[in-house]
Amino acid sequence: MPPFFQPFKMYNLDECPEHKAKLKKEEALKYLRDMMVIRRMESVASNLYKNKQIRGFLHLCIGQEAVCVGIHAAMRPEDHLITAYRCHGYAYLMGVSVLGILAELFGKENGCARGKGGSMHMYAPKFYGGNGIVGAQVPLGVGVALSEKMMGTKGVCFALYGDGAANQGQIFEVMNIAQLLKLPAIFVCENNQYGMGTSTGRHSMNTEYYTRGDVIPGIWVEGMDVLACKNAAAFAINHALTKGPIVMEFFTYRYHGHSMSDPGTSYRDRKEVEEVRKTRDPIQNFRNTLYDLKFLTEEEAKKMDKDVREEVETASKTGLESKEVPLTELASDMYLKNFEPNIRGTLGYNLKHELFGKTFIPFK
Repeated sequence: MPPFFQPFKMYNLDECPEHKAKLKKEEALKYLRDMMVIRRMESVASNLYKNKQIRGFLHLCIGQEAVCVGIHAAMRPEDHLITAYRCHGYAYLMGVSVLGILAELFGKENGCARGKGGSMHMYAPKFYGGNGIVGAQVPLGVGVALSEKMMGTKGVCFALYGDGAANQGQIFEVMNIAQLLKLPAIFVCENNQYGMGTSTGRHSMNTEYYTRGDVIPGIWVEGMDVLACKNAAAFAINHALTKGPIVMEFFTYRYHGHSMSDPGTSYRDRKEVEEVRKTRDPIQNFRNTLYDLKFLTEEEAKKMDKDVREEVETASKTGLESKEVPLTELASDMYLKNFEPNIRGTLGYNLKHELFGKTFIPFK
């Protein structure tokens, strides 16, 4: 039962998550491996982007792996999640294979959207993206929570956004609705401390994002500790189901720039990044915890790292060798069930709607 680095901070709450975690060996090894797969996958994507084998936008979550793994570890089969464009880690955990993610980045047919969605538009059962419009996914997540309450299916929805999106008016609007209707909505601010290239202190009047729900309770979480993230997420699920919405702030850090077009060094010192890597890295610190608990040896850790590298490299090679979708697919997969034989608005071209997406299942 390892302790966390820092205690949680609470707002409008009389209780808090456990400061220790009950941990089974198989669970611990899975959390570590998941974080390692996500980091390796993102590192490969970074290198391939630099080699121009990935085009367009690419937002990496290297450094933030504990947040997505911790939240997912607490989720139940009936729970939902929606996030912004830094979505590859969540897509993987919610069921998309490494091949499905990397091939999508390559624009190839083995991608989870057959190469037609790209980095910011990935989906899986109960995972609704990957959304490119800043903050716009939060109202959608509240809509999912509303449907859960109306149907009585006892699921919650995690609606994630970054500190840069935290000042969006639409977020406050749906917080108001969620509280009025006591919806099972969990508002999650992933505070990686920089909204694009602007530090939180320069873009937010109140940088305590967990307090910004007004009367809605909030919790601050050490976002570099996967066990703290898991315990906090489990606490939030129970709160959302029994009392209504809650706001969470995961205090984390991204090692890379906002996107691949941002070197990430013009607005922060390289020493700052190096210091976080050295002292707060979620993978290395959790690995050390597993050493202390005798759950893992250094030799086993080396083998795990080798296996992860081979898995990601194989997926990358397969994805690069796969084909692009043919031109005939450009007007396909618009609807799951199209009520008309032709696509509306294209009468002069007589484009028939077809489903090609079912020919490849990119899930694990």
